[in-house]
Amino acid sequence: MARTISGPPANTLVPRIEGRIQVVRGLRVMIDADLADLYGVPTKRLNEQVKRNRERFPADFLFQLTPQEKAEVVANCDHLQNLKFSKALPYAFTEHGAIQAANVLASAQAVEMGIYVVRAFVHLREAATLHADLAKRLTDLELKTESLELSHGTFSQNTRLQLRQLLEAIRELTARPELPKRSIGFLPVETRKDKPSSKASTKAAGRKR
Repeated sequence: MARTISGPPANTLVPRIEGRIQVVRGLRVMIDADLADLYGVPTKRLNEQVKRNRERFPADFLFQLTPQEKAEVVANCDHLQNLKFSKALPYAFTEHGAIQAANVLASAQAVEMGIYVVRAFVHLREAATLHADLAKRLTDLELKTESLELSHGTFSQNTRLQLRQLLEAIRELTARPELPKRSIGFLPVETRKDKPSSKASTKAAGRKR
């Protein structure tokens, strides 16, 4: 039985899903375990449905990781550490493959979450385009600045330094930050136990006084 959607509100789902999108072979993909978790099914069931409908998943929709790719994914993703204990090689779903998987599963959760998965892929694609455009404009600006420096010998050393510092600061601001690793859904019980209760906080505050 598919799990009902619960946890964070819809407007926080897209950034959380973005944190599960990997780049493998130069493609943005989601690993089968992450996609199955979103769609509310065991990974085994997701892959079984894919195998039963293999003709609906061409090479640009789905591919299986090599042992080396699997090791890299496990090394880079703390939440996928359990994969290293499995002999099976995970499947990677591209944006189109993730949509097709939702259609194949045809559950209410898979269909609904598939919409957010698409939005996450689209948002990352738009962000990449924006940053590429900004990087190009900064490069053009740097070239123009250098040309201006050469043609105007009266430029003071301080002015040159300030211009370069300004360009470097802008480049740092437009650099794409690494997506934080976020868990999808509510925090597990053991994680919540680590947070001090309100009573404990009140007692601690009383002792400080």
